[in-house]
Parts: sequence; structure tokens; C-alpha cells
Amino acid sequence: MLFELSLLQWVVLCSAAFILGLSKSGIKGISVIIVAMLVFIFGAKESTGILLPMLIVGDIFAVIYYNRHAQWRFLWKLLPSMVIGVLIGTWVGDVIPEQAFRKSMAAIILISILMMVWWERRTSKSVPDNLGFASTLGLTAGFTTMVGNLAGSFANLYFLAMRLPKNAFIGTTAWLFLIINVFKVPFHIFAWETITTDTIWVSLITVPFIFLGLFSGVRILKRVNDKLFRNFIFLATAVGAILIFFS
Repeated sequence: MLFELSLLQWVVLCSAAFILGLSKSGIKGISVIIVAMLVFIFGAKESTGILLPMLIVGDIFAVIYYNRHAQWRFLWKLLPSMVIGVLIGTWVGDVIPEQAFRKSMAAIILISILMMVWWERRTSKSVPDNLGFASTLGLTAGFTTMVGNLAGSFANLYFLAMRLPKNAFIGTTAWLFLIINVFKVPFHIFAWETITTDTIWVSLITVPFIFLGLFSGVRILKRVNDKLFRNFIFLATAVGAILIFFS
């Protein structure tokens, strides 16, 4: 696999790793762009196994840097239903063909965009801080993170609804995705067989570019206020949705 990639594919892969670093530094909403880039190189299902170890590298950094800002009460509301969603996603992804897999990824992210737009246009801004709301989004996020590493939009929607400040938002999602991504690893190895020795080597080569993105993102975020941060999440997610739909 290492020597079968063209120069263009290597450029796209390393660029995706850099963007992933930006995402894990706290610039949320751009992870959909990364998914689209890797689908372009490796295909829908295979790309999930390449991306997962890359995500975990970024998650570890994010937890170390933003740990003190985590709001655990929101995390525990979302995590149990996400675990169930991962189990459902593992089974579904194992039985559907590649083309259906790709279309499901596109549909999932487009639905998430509609949900985020609906939330922002509501006349009432009351926060549905209850277990049912968290469980619904958690189940969906768990399913989408297994099927295409696309949970970010649904998790973002939940934490945006909770009106978490920027650093609390980043710290809480950092822990959430580290836990859930590590949980997914055995399913990729033994159920889907999308993580192999070859794919691990590809993922490892991207690590320097991930760290470059991480450190760049931290510097950028120090200059961004909460309102601009929220607006960027919506814009980046919308762009990513278009890319995944046409990839």
C-alpha cells in the first residue's frame, strides 16, 4: 500500500493529516473534510481504518492539553448511547456494499447539517438538557463514528446546544473521542479487518503532519473568540458535507 500511492495521493494524505491536527487542537467541524480526502484515496470503508489511528494520536494530544477544561457531566450523558451506536454501526458496516457505505456517509453528514441549521434557526433557545436528547444524539454519533468517523457533527450539535464555552467544548469532546476511538479499534481489527500492518504504517507516516497541525491550531485558537468559533464550526461542517457528498 505504501508504494502504490501516487504523488498527488501522498499530498492529499499529508494535507488531511495536517487538517486533522488543526481539528484536534480544537478547531471543530473540519473533520468531515478529512474523511472526504481519505475516501478519495482509499475508498469509503478502507479509509476508516487508516484514519482511526491518526485520530487517536490527535485525541491524546487534545486530552493532555485541554484536560482541565473537560465537563464530565455532559460527557457521561453522551458516552453510553455512543457505545451502543458503535456496536450497531459495526454490524451495519459489515453487511452493506461499498457503494451503499459511501452513500450512507454522505447522507449522514447532510442530515447533520440540516439538524445544526434547524437548531440555530429556532426561535426558542432553551437548552434540552435531558437524558433523552443526549441519548438520541449519542446513539447517532456512535453509529456515524463507526460507519465513517463522522460523529463530530452530532457531538458538536449536542455540545453547542449545551452552550459550552470554547475551552470546555474542546476539553469535553477531547475525552469523549479518545474513549470512543480506542473502543472502536478491536472492531476495525477483528470485525472489519480495516486495520492491518500495512494501514498502521500509512497512519504512522502522517504523525509529523498531525503534530504540525496541532501546534498551528493551538496558536490560531488563542486569537479566536467564542462567537467566531461557533460560526466557523457551522461553516466548516457545511463545506465538508458538500465534499463528502461529491467524493
